[in-house]
Formats: sequence, C-alpha cells, structure tokens
Amino acid sequence: METSRSCSLPESPSSPLHTVTTSTSVAKTVNGSHDFKITGYSLSKGIGIGKYVASDTFMVGGHEWAIYFYPDGKSDEDNATYVSLFIALASEATDVRALFELSLLDQSGRGRHKVHTHFGRTLESGPYTLKCRGSMWGYKRFFKRSTLEGSDYLKDDCLQVHCSVGVVKSHTEGPKVYTIPIPPSDIGQHFGQLLGTGEGADITFEVDGETFAAHKLVIAARSPVFRAQLYGPMKDRDTQHIKVEDMEAPVFKALLHFIYWDVLPDMVELTGLNSKWASTLMTQHLLAAADRYCLDRLRLLCEATLCEQVAINTVATTLALAEQHHCFQLKAVCLKFVAMSENLRAVMQSEGFEYLKESCPDVLTELLEHVARVNEHLSVGGKQGIGHLMDRNDGSSRRVKQRL
Repeated sequence: METSRSCSLPESPSSPLHTVTTSTSVAKTVNGSHDFKITGYSLSKGIGIGKYVASDTFMVGGHEWAIYFYPDGKSDEDNATYVSLFIALASEATDVRALFELSLLDQSGRGRHKVHTHFGRTLESGPYTLKCRGSMWGYKRFFKRSTLEGSDYLKDDCLQVHCSVGVVKSHTEGPKVYTIPIPPSDIGQHFGQLLGTGEGADITFEVDGETFAAHKLVIAARSPVFRAQLYGPMKDRDTQHIKVEDMEAPVFKALLHFIYWDVLPDMVELTGLNSKWASTLMTQHLLAAADRYCLDRLRLLCEATLCEQVAINTVATTLALAEQHHCFQLKAVCLKFVAMSENLRAVMQSEGFEYLKESCPDVLTELLEHVARVNEHLSVGGKQGIGHLMDRNDGSSRRVKQRL
C-alpha cells in the first residue's frame, strides 16, 4: 500500500504568521556642572606638594563628584612649578564612564578661559573610565604657577573654576506600549473636604483655648498615638472631647491639615505672616508635633523644608530640634552650615545659640569636630571662634523655645 507524506516548508518573511520585533540600544550623557570659587589663593600656597583644597561634592548622573585644586602641584617631580586641577569620583562606584571639562575662568571679561574638554570633539578612545571612588581625571601641569599669578585668571586673590561632567548612561528600548493615563490620587482632597465641612465629626480637641472638630477613625488610622488614645486598652475616659497640652492652636491646625490632606499646609496662610522666619518657626513646631504623634511622613516633610530654610537666625534652634527629635539628616545639614567659617561667628551671636548650648550641650562637641574637619579640609586658616564655642556666656537669662 502506498502512503503519501506532506512536509511543511519554513515560513517566508512575507508570511502573515511571521512577526518582527525591534529594540534599540540608546547611549547618552546625563550632564551637570559645578562652579568652584577659590578665595585666598595666596594663603593656600605652600601647603605642600600633593595637598589640595576641594570643592563641595555635587551630584551628576547618580554619582557624587568633587573638584581638587593643588596649589603646589600634585607631583614631586614638578617641584611646585605648576598648579594641578582634577575632577574626582566621590561616591562608591565602579567603571563609571564620563566626559569631562575643566575650565579656569578669565576674570577680565574677555572670555579667554583656559579650557580642557572632552565635549564637542571626536573621542578616539571613547569616554574616560573611572574605576572606583577616588579615581581622577585632570592635569598635573594644568597651569604654570608663575604665569597664573600674573594673569587675568587670578583676581582679588581669587580663582574661579567651572567643571562639567557628562555621565554615560545606556539602556535598551523595546517597542512603545500605549497606556491609558491615570489621574493622581484624590483621596486627600476628599478627606480634606470632610475636615473642612466637619460633617460626621465625632470628637473635638481643645488646644490653647481653641476647639477643633475631627473624626476618630480618620485620626486613629493615621496616628498610632491617637489610635491608642482613642481605642487602646489605656484609652482616655472621655473620647468625645480631648484637651491637648503643650501645643499651640496653629500647630494643631496644621497637624490636622496633614492628617486629612497628606500634604503640608500653606504656612503663610496659616500664620498670616509673609515671613520666611515665621514659616521656619511654624515648621519647627510642626516637626515636634509630628514626632509626638508618630507621623513619620510629616516629620520627613518638615525636615526637608527646614533643610531648605537653614539661615543664620534660625539654624541653632533647628539644630537643637533635630537633636531632640532624632532627625539625623537635618542635624547633619545644620552642623555643616554652622561650621562654615563665614557663618560660625554670626550663629554664635544669635539668641538661638544660647538655647542650643543650654538644651543640647553635647551637640557643641560634634560642632567642634565639624569645624575642625572643615579647616583641615580647606588646609587654610579660619579657626577663629572655635575656642569660644564652649565658654561663650554673656550672663543672659535662660532661653526658652520661641512661641509662634
């Protein structure tokens, strides 16, 4: 008996069942820049070959960077004939590929800057690769020192350096997928309206002579402290009316605003004062209230706001607050600000500094360490005022935390 066998042939590219997918590898640079001003150039001379003054760290492409200037040069063989200039990777990373530009700015206004750059030119060997933290790119013989000191790059004993960094990032893109846009959550708006109308309120708070209506379930859901106070085994006898001690009415109003809206209130509208100082003071009190009621997100929001509002007349009280409420990031920002030579003396003369000394004496030891590190980092003078941190006392009466 004869049988027949059929064989299927491979599909041709033009077959309806043949599918083609595509992807694209994309490489680009994430760019950023930093300006580094070096004042007191003549004072930095003589610090020694291989020793440097460094800029503050700055972030580009997810990595931290810093500029290093060597007044006496980086290498012994140059015998301090040249100044050296480098850009360094300041955060932990491996094999970071980047483009760099280092410019010494002409301060005559003629724009004749001394520029060394990767940008805008053909790269025969590709971007520069920094292997690890501390790796550098730059020039040991950036400028002959004798020429520099008679040039327009040095003005009023000051140098200005501009640095650009382009970190190479690559990723693969697949086919575009169309999506349906989803509006942001509006639950805060609905709860905020509930607070505004007072509809269904079943509890009142008395704060500094003012009364606020609220909803037990809402505040208990948001704060473990309120939950224990209203529903826990040791709950208050009267859960219809609660008196809040040691808090001012505007602060509690701001606290309720966050509980319902999940955002910070408008401090100007709340205080009635268009003043940065009043806004900072209100935020300080609100941070303390957030810690009291275990509202961690509110505490972080207040920390972030206070970081942006650090100033001579408020930094000491903010530092004391950060220490008392374990706000370590805010504390670090305040210590760094106070330790700067141009800020230290003015902060020490502020009323808030007396409060800091009395309420948080241990912080002064940490401040001394920060000042010492700053002076060591800059490798120049500026240690005036350090010895006065612990013993400054003008005989004034004991300070208390400012009220709103």
